[in-house]
Amino acid sequence: MKYIMLILFIAAGLNSIAQDVSLALQKAPKISEAERTVMWNKMPANTVVSFAQSAIRFPQQLPPDIIQKNAWNVKAWKNEKVHVQIVVSSKNNINNITVDAGDLKDDKGNAINSKNISTGFVQYVITDEFRNGCGYRNPKDFDSSEVADIINTDIHSSSISKNTTQAIWLSIHIPANTPAGMYKGNIVVTAGKQYVLQAALTVIDKILPDPKDWTFQLDFWQHPAAIARVHNVPLWGDKHFNLMRKYYTMLANAGQKIITAGIVDEPWGHQTYDDYPGLIKWTRKSDGSWAYDYSLFDRYISFVMSCGITQRINCYSMVPWKIAFKYYDELLQHDTVFTGAIGTPEYNAFWGAMLKDFTAHLKEKGWFDITAIAMDERPMEAMKSVIALLKTIDPGWKISLAGDYHPEIENDIDDYCVASRWVFPDSVLQARKQQGKASTWYTCCTEKYPNLFTFSPPDEAVWIGWYTAATGMDGYLRWAYNSWPEAPLKDSRFTAWPAGDTYQVYPGPLSSVRFEKTIEGIQDFEKINILRTAYKNNGETVKLNALEAALKTFTIEKLSSTPAQQMIEQAKNVLNE
Repeated sequence: MKYIMLILFIAAGLNSIAQDVSLALQKAPKISEAERTVMWNKMPANTVVSFAQSAIRFPQQLPPDIIQKNAWNVKAWKNEKVHVQIVVSSKNNINNITVDAGDLKDDKGNAINSKNISTGFVQYVITDEFRNGCGYRNPKDFDSSEVADIINTDIHSSSISKNTTQAIWLSIHIPANTPAGMYKGNIVVTAGKQYVLQAALTVIDKILPDPKDWTFQLDFWQHPAAIARVHNVPLWGDKHFNLMRKYYTMLANAGQKIITAGIVDEPWGHQTYDDYPGLIKWTRKSDGSWAYDYSLFDRYISFVMSCGITQRINCYSMVPWKIAFKYYDELLQHDTVFTGAIGTPEYNAFWGAMLKDFTAHLKEKGWFDITAIAMDERPMEAMKSVIALLKTIDPGWKISLAGDYHPEIENDIDDYCVASRWVFPDSVLQARKQQGKASTWYTCCTEKYPNLFTFSPPDEAVWIGWYTAATGMDGYLRWAYNSWPEAPLKDSRFTAWPAGDTYQVYPGPLSSVRFEKTIEGIQDFEKINILRTAYKNNGETVKLNALEAALKTFTIEKLSSTPAQQMIEQAKNVLNE
């Protein structure tokens, strides 16, 4: 029995016992070398080249369990990006595998230029398993395997040894001015010989906004120091900023709305592989007064905005995981730390001086109205104390919180991101929408699904967009965009948390299966809201009811018995009529 069928068999067995299909799909089945040999011998041809679903991570050492397809039929809106995989599997060694895509043309002379078609060879990283989720882990105690996740668009050919599968990720972006209709074109794969595949794309007469105009509130936290480390360039130098531009532009093109700004060193207590230095230099002068150097903060914020991320600045954090605020003391002539407890007069004096100065600076820059002091979940009294202090400095201060739902402070939180076990009460959610407050949700190392680990089934990333629409929330947060472990291109595991928890893209920058599927889910979210509005305005009750019925199926509990891929496939049809 081949790999995919074996996974489904295991999932079905677990479903009958433990009712947890999605958890079963995270685990690679253990297949002996003898079983692999039998599977390759059963492959109908020496080399198979075929289109394949983007929802499957194909193991490198196994033949794909698919029906061979030379044609790919897909529907898309204008300004949408769609994707598919091509798999090349062979019993022979093959050198110099290449993919060439031509223009897609309709029967009226219109064309989608091949420059809108991109291909990338899918590469593998070591992953582990969910097990207990959060907590420090010894790799020896966890099952590990190699998983398809990196999409390498920097290489233009690849080679495989015998009894190997190579997946290729193919994406098409439909320009916004493309006339509706059917577009066809050839995809030529050279793998020992030429294989001609055909793409048939139906462009629907509906249009997606540009990513900068998407309403989905995407918040993947950024880690600038990690980029300096993997590229071996000085932190905050010109080379560092030049390299960051590619990463941040990629993130902006996914619809990212929020800048992650550290205003103190190590706001998360150095849980990450790399340092997380603050952007503001604090100095206690010899006369006891304070000075704050915002030059790096200003440069960084202006830079990120120039990459297209402009909506909010979330500043971390007055409430870090460990109270140890570093500053330079002129009298002592060295760095020291403030450790006063939150809520004490000493803490309020320490932060009060800074906040007054920071408020004036932000207003001078024109950034105050889009800046928030951001907190992770902390003890209630600590959060209340910080909120009260901020409001005494300036009632206009905005506050961002990622954590549990607390009705007693909800009204004070402008950007409220709740853990997946929570949903906002309907009346609260509607009031927040009317007030222009963001109401989002997040997953982390706690949730076995839906999630964005390297072992997570790819369509869970799409599922996130649908669940956000189903619950009426505004978006999704995830730590982190690029907080890489030591060797992210080889091993996605970390000393704490499940593999892939700390990053969604790879050094390069290179995209990932997870990241592309997240974008797919965000596009679906935008389409859902566009259709909801149109159906309501046009009185198309039947279509609106069909859409809402599809959305009602998206509950986290259902993932235990129904894989995300199945739910997505069933729901997608209502978007592309």
